[in-house]
Amino acid sequence: MTISEKLDIIKYNISDSAKKSGRRAEDILLLPVTKTRTPEEIMPALECGVRAIGENYVQELVAKYDVLAPYVDEFHMIGHLQSNKVKYIADKVSLIHSVDSLSLMKEIDKQAKKHEKVQDVLLEVNLTKEASKSGIYEENLERLFWESKNFSNLLVKGFMTMPPAGSSEDTLRRIFSRLYQLFCKFALEDASVEILSMGMSHDYQIAIEEGATLVRVGSAIFGPRDYTKISNRDTGI
Repeated sequence: MTISEKLDIIKYNISDSAKKSGRRAEDILLLPVTKTRTPEEIMPALECGVRAIGENYVQELVAKYDVLAPYVDEFHMIGHLQSNKVKYIADKVSLIHSVDSLSLMKEIDKQAKKHEKVQDVLLEVNLTKEASKSGIYEENLERLFWESKNFSNLLVKGFMTMPPAGSSEDTLRRIFSRLYQLFCKFALEDASVEILSMGMSHDYQIAIEEGATLVRVGSAIFGPRDYTKISNRDTGI
């Protein structure tokens, strides 16, 4: 099956799930995740009209940026981000999905100021307190959200989460539903909150039904990953 055919199926599924949640397909952003993919592998998706992509690793984003930038309107950083690597992507990304600490916000604000931009970010929320995952706990969300207002070059646009691997549908719905409730609460208090990043290749339809406005889909578009191809050899990062 071609990438074009896979995208058609995913877009149909997005439309169907959006209807179930009382929304339109246009309300949902499909973000292809290009982790481990070469520019040559990514180009067929761009030829189908994709204009935003998500990268998990700073090294990969930097390595691919110059080649893909003429064809991509938005680069998203969706993976864990270390403060000392923010400087490498500050001039390249439209949205950072994985902010989970005050120290990281400080560094993003600092680097964004150098480029005279306001960096949009999402707060990553670890609702299950899974030790192997980054993200702030629900009880710390309120404090970190309002602390973000102290920064003039950073703007929290919403939230992101990643459920534990292998979660049942009931667990997925419970996690997604809870973050949607929090999303609605903060959206009522702050008009800047408008993005809810939930759902990946195996659960994006459930996430949309539970309120996601952005889904991060990789292997369902590009196939299984080959992690030996991660482009981190020559960037100096």
